[in-house]
Amino acid sequence: MTKDYPKDYRDTVFLPRTDFAMKANLPAREPAQLERWAAEAQYGRLREAARGRERFILHDGPPYANG
Repeated sequence: MTKDYPKDYRDTVFLPRTDFAMKANLPAREPAQLERWAAEAQYGRLREAARGRERFILHDGPPYANG
């Protein structure tokens, strides 16, 4: 019979350590981000920067002929 050992792989996997939070917490942070974008008029600035450029059209659809 073989002896069952607990499987602890922590020391066998290389996981980098960073200062970033492990959880983005988007639902809590998104309203503040949207307010900041509105205050800085981000969308208007992007539209102004694109003025006069050729119009870009994205043809989105299924990647196969019979779909």
